[in-house]
Amino acid sequence: MNPDPARAPDAPPAEPPRRVQTNAPGTASQDPWDDGIEGDTGDEAAFKPLTREQAQDLRARLPVVSAWSLLTWQAAAGAVMVALWGLLSLEGDKTWSALFGAVSVVVPNALMAWGMTRRPAMGGGTAVLSFMVWELIKIILAVAILVAVAVGFKALSWAALLSTLVVTLKANWLALLRRGRFKK
Repeated sequence: MNPDPARAPDAPPAEPPRRVQTNAPGTASQDPWDDGIEGDTGDEAAFKPLTREQAQDLRARLPVVSAWSLLTWQAAAGAVMVALWGLLSLEGDKTWSALFGAVSVVVPNALMAWGMTRRPAMGGGTAVLSFMVWELIKIILAVAILVAVAVGFKALSWAALLSTLVVTLKANWLALLRRGRFKK
């Protein structure tokens, strides 16, 4: 069996491509993993911790966006989409489908925001584990809502549900744009 149809059956197998060393002549580095980043020594000596003043300046320049403000933007975007579907289609089934799309995003995110902000995590490992658990709960709840709607609501409009779901999910960008994170 010929694994390479472009090669003749009796020709010798092609050699793998060789890595060309891009280091300038006379340099000491012959490490194939050297990416040429200046100052990247691979050890912890290159890391410089911030002073208290530098950390406070960084916090002042990059304010934290609250999970609750993001949730408010998502709920507002969902409400706008539900209203648009209701006003433009004048069909109750499409309005309900849009509402189910918004609920499948806002309710799980609200539960996760509550779980993550109700008490501070003790350490880094605890915070990561807490985030992973609440994210898993959020995903399971969102899927459960969508499955329940798909099975239980016979007049479901997939266009209304999915468009509202996507717009509600993407509403986080509105909060970030409002905060001036992305400047032109």
